[in-house]
Formats: sequence, structure tokens, C-alpha cells
Amino acid sequence: MKVTALAAQTPEAVRAALAARGWEGQPAWFAAVGIQPLVVLIEDITEAEREALVHWAAKSGVDVLTGTGWALVAGSTSRIAPLARYDRAPAELARLAPALGRLLAARAEPARAWLIRDGEISLKQPVIIGVINVTPDSFSDGGHLPSADAAIEHGSRLMADGCRLLDVGGESTRPGAAAVPVKEEIARVVPVIAGLAQRGVGPISVDTRKAEVARAALDAGVAVINDVSGLRFDTGLTALARDAQAGVILMHMRGTPDTMDDLATYGHVAAEVAAELGATAERAERAGIARERIVLDPGFGFAKTATQNLRLLDELATIVALGYPVAVGLSRKRFLGAATGRPVEDRDRATAVGCALAWERGARLFRVHDVALTREALALASATTNPT
Repeated sequence: MKVTALAAQTPEAVRAALAARGWEGQPAWFAAVGIQPLVVLIEDITEAEREALVHWAAKSGVDVLTGTGWALVAGSTSRIAPLARYDRAPAELARLAPALGRLLAARAEPARAWLIRDGEISLKQPVIIGVINVTPDSFSDGGHLPSADAAIEHGSRLMADGCRLLDVGGESTRPGAAAVPVKEEIARVVPVIAGLAQRGVGPISVDTRKAEVARAALDAGVAVINDVSGLRFDTGLTALARDAQAGVILMHMRGTPDTMDDLATYGHVAAEVAAELGATAERAERAGIARERIVLDPGFGFAKTATQNLRLLDELATIVALGYPVAVGLSRKRFLGAATGRPVEDRDRATAVGCALAWERGARLFRVHDVALTREALALASATTNPT
């Protein structure tokens, strides 16, 4: 008898083992996903629901850790899945079925494309978002692009290096940064966006919290609105994004750039960020923004300490499990310096490694300054998960 341990961190190992033994592609993949280990945290449950869950788990071969108002359920996906079916789960656990069903569906069939204004971006391969900061005070590259012409040329180089979306920003959101007046922000970003659009370079995103800036950027040719406030800063931005049918990137942040460092208090950072981001996405959908147009960003470096950022990166699958495409903005952040000891101008290698780790945990979009280096790291990471 021969015994071989298969890699547990990816369903690909089981899929390959089944395919080698004659299984067809799709059945092999669904079976592999089905026996993947899954751990879910269930909160706000009643005592009756908790007791019913414990009894069900004992019969189903699923592990449960529980306390007042909460439970951790661990087992293979296929063993936990009956809880998402009204005809299979105990009647006392009927409230659990919708939320668990959404989680399992997203796990089995992640988004394959992101709808943006007048087009879509495939998510089958890594999507690199190239940063164009036309600000004098951004944390890593403020003042690097002294004119609109320089920024347009830089954008052309980023596209040549392999990025698939350009993100133009005119307001620094580094910790402690002050707000930029609307007219000044428009004057910074619109000439660059218009120049890129005239050259056919893009698609283009605008990095702004303000509806007036976004409106001017849309008129100039952007297809995506990237809002670090998650549509909380300016209430007019939601309707504008909806009516323009723009793609949106909704980021997690507490407070404002001026106050966020004082709000980095979490009991369990990944779970709390996921809950807050999930609520943000639900508000956007209720306001009429189509789910297919939403990307979520956990906000590395925004209202999070270095340790919290590292935990969030390791547990990024918790954010991915919300069922929306996930973008990460790790580029040159302070927590990379804390881990490597490198100054801000020498963190592109750490950024590329971080992006590769994020890809393995389910992120699909990566906002970076050095596109070429990140592209190589992601080419290797994606080759292991999407073998040809």
C-alpha cells in the first residue's frame, strides 16, 4: 500500500489526482473544491441555534467550537454545505442558509470578469493597476511627475510594462494628509486623464473620494472610480457611479487620512474588515450599483498597524470569501518596510512578493508603482495556480 500526502492549500492537487485517474475536468474540479477544508465563523446566533448546530455537527462529522452567541465550524466544504440547504439543515438553523449559501457559491464560482464603463476586464489572470500620482506629497512618489505630459508618458510606460488599468490620483491619502480642494484636484487629474484617453492608453481609473472630481474625470474618459472611503466621504459619488455604469473599487478605511491611525483597533482584523467591507458593498448594491461592477480593497495601510496589515495579508481569503473581486494596494507601504527594514524607495521587491502571496489567497487586482517587477512575480504565482 502506498500513501501520499497531497497539498492541502489548493484544490488543484486533488483535481490533478482525479484527472490523472480518468475524471473529467469539471467534475474533478467540483469534487476537489468540495473536499477542501473550510472554517466559518458564525456570529449573533441564539442559544437554540447553537444547540442545534452542536447536535448537527456531532452527526455530520464536522468540528464545532462554540460560545455564547458564536460558533466556529470546521470541516470539508461538502460536509458543511448541507447547512446552506433548507431541505437538509435542521429547521432551527434556517437563518444560516442564505449567508452560507452565498459564501459557498462564491467559493465554488469566483468572479471571472469585472464590468467597467463601456467594457470589462477579465480576471482569469492577474490584473495589474499602474499608479499615476500627480500629487506633490504622496508618501512614496510625491512630486515625481512634475507635469501632465510627464504623467501621460509615465502612463504609457506602465501600460507597456504590462498593467491593464491606470489609476490617476490627485490627492494624497497618506496618514495625516490634508484634503485637497476640489478645483485643485480636478486641475491635477483631468489633463492627465484626457491626454491618456486621447492617445488610446487605458482603461483609466480615477482615485478620488469626491463626486465633482469623479464627474470631471468621467467626462475626460475614465471607466473606473477608485474611492478610498468606500463611498462614505461624498454621498453624491454613489449615484454618479451608478448612473455612469462605471466600475468601482471600494476600499476599507476608518475615519479619514488625518484620523485613521488612531482608529486601528481590532479584536480580529480580517473578520472585522470583512464585515465592514461587506456592509459597504451591500449599501452600494442597494443604491443601484451592479454587483458585477464592484471590486473590494481591504485597505492595506489605512487604519491598520504593521502587524494588522501582515495578519490581513495572511488571512486575505476572508475578504475574498465575500464574493467580490479583491484588489490589493500593497505598493511600498510602511508595513513592508517594517518587515524588511527597507526604506520606501526600496520596497518594490517586497511589493512584488506581497502581491504573489495575495494572488495565492485569492486577490485578482494589484495596484503598484513598479509594474514590470510585479508582473514577473505574478506571472510565476499565477502559473502555479493556472498551469497550462
